[in-house]
Amino acid sequence: MSLSLIIPNSPIFSPKKVPSIFCKSDGSSFSSSPRTNGSQQPPSSPLSLSLSSPKSSLPISSTPQSPSSPLKSPLSIRVPKKQLLFGTDVAPVKRKRPGRIEIPTSMAVQLGFAAETPRGEEEVQVEEEGYSVYCKRGRRGKMEDRYSAAVNLNGDPKQAFFGVYDGHGNSKAAEFVAKNLDKKVMEEVSKTGEDAIDGAIRDAYLFTDMDFLKEDVGGGTCCVTAMIRKGDLFVSNAGDCRAVLSRNGVAEALTNDHHPSREDERDRIEALGGYVDCCHGVWRIQSSLAVSRAIGDKHLKQWVLAEPETKMLKIKPECEFLILASDGLWNKVTNQEAVDLVRPFCVGLDKPKPFSACKKLAELSSWRGSFDDISVMVVQLQHFLF
Repeated sequence: MSLSLIIPNSPIFSPKKVPSIFCKSDGSSFSSSPRTNGSQQPPSSPLSLSLSSPKSSLPISSTPQSPSSPLKSPLSIRVPKKQLLFGTDVAPVKRKRPGRIEIPTSMAVQLGFAAETPRGEEEVQVEEEGYSVYCKRGRRGKMEDRYSAAVNLNGDPKQAFFGVYDGHGNSKAAEFVAKNLDKKVMEEVSKTGEDAIDGAIRDAYLFTDMDFLKEDVGGGTCCVTAMIRKGDLFVSNAGDCRAVLSRNGVAEALTNDHHPSREDERDRIEALGGYVDCCHGVWRIQSSLAVSRAIGDKHLKQWVLAEPETKMLKIKPECEFLILASDGLWNKVTNQEAVDLVRPFCVGLDKPKPFSACKKLAELSSWRGSFDDISVMVVQLQHFLF
């Protein structure tokens, strides 16, 4: 099949009479068929175009068109798929593979437990005499955990108050409790005396809850606190934050989690006209909250109590350390595992490293798949031995 090509400013289409570059000097045209012996070669010129199809033996017309004759439409130009201008073949186009995109992983495991902290991670790191704290934001949103630590209360180095608070809905309740609960406890203890400290702690929780509800903001918080006074340890909780004691290396839970699945908690809720159901494997009150006790939660206050459960014990030489932590830890790490990990950092060393133990616990929970905020506090009880 013969092909036609329109070349702007070509002598072929010039109004003046000029010799065609495809013609001999006598006006005869060259043939586009393969040359034979004795045939005359066309002049070598960069404008000499081989435009006939490889399968066609028909010559290309080189007769100049008159200025009055209409130009052929550019649509009539047909170029073989594998042939470029000036007779060059089309090389197959190789598409480069795009550069590899480096997507940062949420965690890199190192040395068994260590995890690389993701970018933008919020952390709290505290290392003080007698206690250490490590808090790590989860992968669900902003950090909602808080903690409090007050030592040397009333000028007594053996008296202290510690707490871990796991907020839900937002961080407002956890912030409020962290700032006020210890003061409220000391205020109530000063009123009741030494014989009713557990009752003073109970009242302090309830009054703090009432004060927060007056703020008229949403959200709530679970709590676990430890008060050390004259060699006695008072541990209280409302919700699923937990306290675990190491007694000569044996884990001893000092609190019971307040979940709607607990039989006594479920009976209490149903007796008050509420209901408990299981949604995606989690028991909830009114299909909403997964804990049955907390400070705050105004919309569920009829069923969600702020009243804590308190346990008291004497601090003895076999009481090595106390772990206070949010459920971000306990959902992935058992009580004994936590004690086994912390103990080498805190017992039998000239210079204990409780902060390193806190961080290792949080990293272990994160490595095992925890998406929640993780807050861990280790209190060295021998430091407060009376």
